[in-house]
Amino acid sequence: MVEGGFETALHEREGVEQPVQVNPYLRKHRRRELAVDDYVEGIRRGDRVVLSRAITLIESLNPEHQRVAQQVIERCLPYAGNSLRLGITGVPGVGKSTFIESFGKYLTSMGKNIAVLAIDPSSERSKGSILGDKTRMELLSCDPHAFIRPSPSGLTLGGVARKTRETIILCEAAGFDTIIVETVGVGQSETVVKSMVDFFLLLMLAGAGDELQGIKRGIMEMADGLVINKADGDNVHAAELARTRYQSALHLFPMNDNGWAVPVLTCSALEHTSIDKVWQTILEFEVLTKGNGSFVRNRNEQNVKIFYDWMDFTIKNNFFNNPAVQSSIEEMLPKVLAGEITPYQAGSTVVGELQSPA
Repeated sequence: MVEGGFETALHEREGVEQPVQVNPYLRKHRRRELAVDDYVEGIRRGDRVVLSRAITLIESLNPEHQRVAQQVIERCLPYAGNSLRLGITGVPGVGKSTFIESFGKYLTSMGKNIAVLAIDPSSERSKGSILGDKTRMELLSCDPHAFIRPSPSGLTLGGVARKTRETIILCEAAGFDTIIVETVGVGQSETVVKSMVDFFLLLMLAGAGDELQGIKRGIMEMADGLVINKADGDNVHAAELARTRYQSALHLFPMNDNGWAVPVLTCSALEHTSIDKVWQTILEFEVLTKGNGSFVRNRNEQNVKIFYDWMDFTIKNNFFNNPAVQSSIEEMLPKVLAGEITPYQAGSTVVGELQSPA
């Protein structure tokens, strides 16, 4: 090819006409949008696919999704509240997933329908979560009487509380009689999970350091039961020794308002030993607290906390989504970074501008 008097190997080929749609079957097989009635009816008949889609709506930040999700939750609310809600926590490596699978299989073998809500930590850097709990509970994830839903924690504890509480309502409306909430590990999230469950179980390890120090006192004070896991093989004696020490330490704590004496048990989730004793302890707790009224009182207090948490979440959300606030923040941030104004002065300016009359 000669171009401008010079030979060149470069030349323009005719383009390929692009089809209107790459996959002509994509539109045909695309999931149709569900109406509120579809969600409610599907959840009530125990449809796992519809339940999962409803939970995805709850987790979505899309305003339209949130609007539909709230309608679904309100419609499901009359069918909720009939389950036993359990919170399970423990340090990383304590065997939470193995314990929940063993414990869950024991419950389903007795005809229980369980839902496991596993809260996975979200990365501060990438904002993502691994959500690998189903892979760690292979047997339970295949059980027709179990439903496992890993969810990202997000970057705020308030988000954990709101999404998980609403998910519990949907799972109860779907007919699950036992709800298990697995936390990300020892930390502030335990306080949030404690505020949404009936029984809070703390898993411990023997030989992982000073058993009397072991874990922060605040977490132990919240627990309704302690279980020393991995009491198998050469670790049986160490587990029993740890149980005795923890039991002695608990005597130093003030008596619970509900009249429950917190027990310390040992078990092996790997060998499925003493799992039945853990369940029996939970049933004893349920009988005692329902008998003296503290079970209902605890749930009422949780509802009041939900009321305040929801207002707090809504106020913060509306504040930061306000165009005037966003504009003021964009104006103040460069001044803070340049050292022209302190963060406190900048914050007062942003809040003050919002409060001033237009």
